[in-house]
Amino acid sequence: MKIAIIGSGIAGLSAAWALHRDHEITLFEQDDRLGGHSNTVDMPDGFGGQVAVDTGFIVYNTHNYPNLVKLFEATGVATEASDMSFAVSIGKGHTEYFGDVPGMFAQRRNILRPSHWLMIRDIMRFYKEAPSYLDRAREANLSIGELLAGLGYSSAFRYRHLLPMAGAIWSTPVEQVNEFPAESFINFFQNHRLLEMDLQARPVWRTVTGGSRTYVDKVTRLFADHIAMGCPVRAVRRSDEGIEVSFGAEILEQATFDEVIFACHPDQALSILGTEASMAERDILGSIAYEKNRAILHTDVNQMPRRKRAWASWNYIAAREAHEDGPSPVALTYWMNKLQNLNTAEPALLTLNPLEEPDPAKVIGEWSYDHPQFTRAALRGQRALREIQGAGGVWFCGAWCGHGFHEDGAAAGFAVAKALGSPVPWSDEITEMSPSAENAAPLAPPARRVYAAE
Repeated sequence: MKIAIIGSGIAGLSAAWALHRDHEITLFEQDDRLGGHSNTVDMPDGFGGQVAVDTGFIVYNTHNYPNLVKLFEATGVATEASDMSFAVSIGKGHTEYFGDVPGMFAQRRNILRPSHWLMIRDIMRFYKEAPSYLDRAREANLSIGELLAGLGYSSAFRYRHLLPMAGAIWSTPVEQVNEFPAESFINFFQNHRLLEMDLQARPVWRTVTGGSRTYVDKVTRLFADHIAMGCPVRAVRRSDEGIEVSFGAEILEQATFDEVIFACHPDQALSILGTEASMAERDILGSIAYEKNRAILHTDVNQMPRRKRAWASWNYIAAREAHEDGPSPVALTYWMNKLQNLNTAEPALLTLNPLEEPDPAKVIGEWSYDHPQFTRAALRGQRALREIQGAGGVWFCGAWCGHGFHEDGAAAGFAVAKALGSPVPWSDEITEMSPSAENAAPLAPPARRVYAAE
């Protein structure tokens, strides 16, 4: 079959890699680079050379990313151990701590703070009891904020620990994390072993040696001649003769395909489909909202916790606690030296949404990334996606099909490829289907499915 794949993020790359041996594929990418959130840049190391730094996708673990692990193994991608630690800094250093036991008192006055001890007590309580809350959360359809408030958890635990950690994980403001469905929230923490009090029992995290662009190069090597880069898709129209795709940056061209895979954001897919989108497609894809995040690579240590002993790989920075005086802007600084084992004269730092702008003289570059927001409406849309998969030969996949991470994108891309008759070699080895793969799989076999315009 002739298959068009729109978007070269992890979902599009995964689908293309699985399909290219059996089908005639064309991978369309509107930008002048491949990879989506896999965006590696070079920065001076201060010693006369350069280091490769990732600004989007940075780390993965071997426990929760089985498809990504297999893809890396199959394509010969080299990886190395990463350091994953978490710190919080609120109010310009007024409240700070590092995520391990000694680090809880990186700020010495924490020893004398009753609220800090309440936070520690509730950390131990939540990590032990959270799985037992699942039935209550499901039956009452509670948000995580409603659940925690109803169970009497302290504001210190909620706004200095759990919600900031989740906000860092999903690159989402704490106020929005507070509205996440509690059942999905707890399931995620449990599946990722984030409820383990013993930090050594948590998953081991890894990073791609040389930056994520090295995996993009290896994955695309076998179908590089079938990639149209800098080539936006303008329109997709379904007909009895096939699917007509209009594309091109300046001169509009057209080609007909048997199947089209939208491996891009849902709002982009709807924009391309335009009036061709069915009512179900508009409802389901329209339920997925995104949060835009600025990412700035720099060397300004003022974007880190005030106390050096409180520095971690992931550093949540807030002007104040999120429940005080309305919405609070949130920043997150990644210490890239720790995450990617980089040797630089000055710390290599990547800050999302800085509260104050870094020193311009220390800025390497800036990018913008959109991250899906997992509201109740979004989760309903995810579950309903199967109803429209393959209709008229049109498919949808992306990290948004699951929890928004690289594994979710890979799993969704592979699920669509499998539905089109090209399962990956390890398809039977991964016995437990991820939510992303389950959502992206069609309800019925795609053969002879007819699109009915609404």
